[in-house]
This record gives sequence, C-alpha cells and structure tokens, in this order.
Amino acid sequence: MAEERQAPAAAMARNEEKQVQMPWANLRLPPFPQVAVRVLQLASEDSVPMLKLCDLISSDPAFASEVLTIANSALYAPVTPCSSILHAITMLGATTLQGMCVTVGVRAYLGKAMSHPAIRNLWRHNLACALLAQRLADAGYIDKDMAYTAGILHDVGRIALAIIQPKGYAELLEQHKGTPESMLEAERSAFGWNHCETGLKLISGWKLSDELVAVVTDHHQQRRGDGTWDLTELVKVSCAMSSAAGFSAFAGYQAKNYEQLLDELPARERRLFPPDIASLTHEVGEAIHAIESV
Repeated sequence: MAEERQAPAAAMARNEEKQVQMPWANLRLPPFPQVAVRVLQLASEDSVPMLKLCDLISSDPAFASEVLTIANSALYAPVTPCSSILHAITMLGATTLQGMCVTVGVRAYLGKAMSHPAIRNLWRHNLACALLAQRLADAGYIDKDMAYTAGILHDVGRIALAIIQPKGYAELLEQHKGTPESMLEAERSAFGWNHCETGLKLISGWKLSDELVAVVTDHHQQRRGDGTWDLTELVKVSCAMSSAAGFSAFAGYQAKNYEQLLDELPARERRLFPPDIASLTHEVGEAIHAIESV
C-alpha cells in the first residue's frame, strides 16, 4: 500500500520535470501587465503626450494607485504630494513615471513567486541595477530615466523563469555558484532556455526599441572595453556594481571587487560613487526600502 501511495507523487514529480523541459511554445506564462507593456511602447516614441500617458496608466485603477504610492515615497519626495497621475507626470516627468510603471509591472508579474526568498532577492537585484544605472547615467551621456527602465527590465527573462517554475528556479538561484555566464548554462540545462533567450521570447511581441531589446538579450556579453557607452554597456556595469554591493541575482554569484569596478570606470562616472562599498550598499538599500515599503 505504501508503494501505491508513493506512485502518484512520483508520477507528479516526473510530470513537473517534463513541463520544465517542454519547448517554449508549450509553456504557459501569465501575461505581463499590459499597462506596463504599453507604457514601454510609448517610451520608444519621440514625444509622449502627457494626457495619453495619464489615460493609459489611469485605465487600471489598482495599477495607477501603486504608481502614485511610489511617486509619493521617500525615494522621489515631491515638493507637494501627487494627488493624481497627471499631477505626478507634471511634477516628476513622463519618463520618470514610465520607469515607475515598469517597476510596478515587474513586481505584479512576480506575484506569489516573491514568497521565495531567493526570488525576492532577484527582485532586489533588478531594483539595485535600475538605481545604479540611473546614477551612472547622471554623468550626462544617457537619459537617466531610460537607464532606470533598462535596469529594471534587464533580467525580465529570469523573472519569466521564476514564473514558470517558482520552486525550481528558486532552488537554482540558491544552489548555483559561479559566474553569470555559468548560470546561463545551468538555466539551459534545467529549463531548456537561459534567461536571456527567455527574455527575448517574452518581449518579442512588445515592439520595444532596439536599445531595450539589446539590454535584455546582451547584458551578459563581455564588455567592449573601448571606453564607449551605450545603454547595454551601462547596464552591464550597474549589474556588476549591484552584485558587488550585496544585491546579486543569485547567492553564489562571483562578484567583482568594488575597487576594481571603480578603477574600470571613466573619471566622469567614477566620481558619482562613494569610495567604499559599505556606503554604496547603504545608499542602495535605503532606496530599495523606500520602494518596498509602499
């Protein structure tokens, strides 16, 4: 009788494993919040009418409420509290609101998967990367709000894998040790797709700008090292910085030394960071807490 009771459980485990290995076409992902996708699409337009953006965000009252809460948080601290989405756009700017919308969208997409500590840490890695990308962009060569959006979006493939199999992906995040590149191979072995490939599949119908697509697909390619900067290069640096500061995507991440990362930065970017890692960790942690506490 004991063997008979064990058989269904074993069969369920085998079926669960097969589901992970299925081709992408057979995997059923929950749809990413459509308001966030439409906001991302608007970001690729040269000029976004405030009323159009306002109407889009306001079309989902729950979504709009969370965006407003972040807009009024200590992270942004507007002079006067934002009483509406239009007021928030007027006070903070359309591109800032776009980044907030993607943040709200990613958090909503993760949903119950955030109950796994490893996946919650993955969420914080994306937040840290976004905040540091925004800081790097303050050197003046890349729009800082676009940099924030790119940072929060760069690991959307990991987030999709966490949705496909929360427990299995959380275990991989907890147990894997090595470089970011080695994680790509581990993901492919476990799921059939690594997170860069998964990210591309997820966003393929979103009609995003080529810059944002490149961030999702190419952020683990080796840095060019020729001193030139674009959005993807900036995210590579902010990703390494966030890991050095203690906000890595997985527990066994082999992070670069912070001092080494600083030395690799051009002088104009280096001056934006404190000389010691403890100060950076504190600053990023405070900003993440401001977002998570709303």
